[in-house]
Amino acid sequence: DAPGRPRHHGARTGMKVTEVRALPLTIPLAPFTPPSPWEPGVGRQILVRVATDDGLVGWGECFAYGATLAVCNVVDEALAPIVVGQDPTQLELLVDRLHRALMIWGRRGLAMMAVSGVELALWDLLGKARDVPVYQLLGGLVQPRMRGYASLLRYATPAQVGQAVSAMLERGFTAVKLHQTDVASVAAAREVAGPDVDIMLDTNCPWTVEEAIRMGRRLEPFGLRWLEEPVWPPEDYAGLARVRQALRVPIACGENDATVFGFREIVAAGAADIVQPSVTKVGGIGEMKKIATLAAVANVTFVPHSFYFGPGFAATLHVAASTPGVPYVETPPGALAAPLLAEPIRCSGGVVAVPDRPGLGADPDLDALRRHAYAADAARPFYLT
Repeated sequence: DAPGRPRHHGARTGMKVTEVRALPLTIPLAPFTPPSPWEPGVGRQILVRVATDDGLVGWGECFAYGATLAVCNVVDEALAPIVVGQDPTQLELLVDRLHRALMIWGRRGLAMMAVSGVELALWDLLGKARDVPVYQLLGGLVQPRMRGYASLLRYATPAQVGQAVSAMLERGFTAVKLHQTDVASVAAAREVAGPDVDIMLDTNCPWTVEEAIRMGRRLEPFGLRWLEEPVWPPEDYAGLARVRQALRVPIACGENDATVFGFREIVAAGAADIVQPSVTKVGGIGEMKKIATLAAVANVTFVPHSFYFGPGFAATLHVAASTPGVPYVETPPGALAAPLLAEPIRCSGGVVAVPDRPGLGADPDLDALRRHAYAADAARPFYLT
């Protein structure tokens, strides 16, 4: 090194990306009582593998509960040619190129899910190249342990909801989110949980503005921590603002939006008390940190969506742990039938520890990847080099 040049322990320079590849998986949920019609969708995953010429491998995750192979094709056919041959530590430059390349395909949805997975893998590589956890690259550790809330699946009856809430309380959770659309289920959850447990309700965009206001008023007696995405379509921010003005229940939204520009519109409309970007949909870690700053400036609470088991969950933890004022992280209610990660991230007593290994600390279990490669993907045989 030249005299006086600072040296970084473990830092690597001069790397080139040799491969970018999406890996579709079908790892089912472990048996969970009560059963839910959502289980088949949850049992799909997409990992992104970015390899370099000096042997480093970064791992990311795309949103995968819908059109799995479509997202994989965007990664392999549109994004890989942009990244292969480039220096992966030039992260901002590469991500800007990815965003610009996919502009004509839309700034949310499948294209941004694909960008998110590649972006996460690049952050993982950068952390490994610098030999530090990603949270150190994001400003340092604010809180090493995060309070988790159990994000339940949707169930057929109020009795099943009560059963699921009881199971989460036994595991030590002090906050639980429902995905029901009826008052009776919320009443059952509150009866089981008692007055001191935080209960959130995500309705997944079922109602008109008028319906949302009527339902919200019926739900107010149950002391919800927030009411999430009550209006169809999700981008009706003016409608969400009307609901927010009419109710005492805080309004949360943003899981289905992308980029800081989308969230700027949410904040400008006064549509939300809580914003919920999803790291595998929004554009990745860089966009999440921009949105966290936007939320802080607007005095809006930042609570990321993170119903994931792999690098997406780890990335959310790194963002949340490096951001002041994040009250919770979302955690799935159960586990996958096979470990997606070589060192799974555990939630114990309702608390999640942030991985402190270099990068995201979320390298996959390679045996599980081989055994659960997407069976219908005959045109893209599974391999790992």
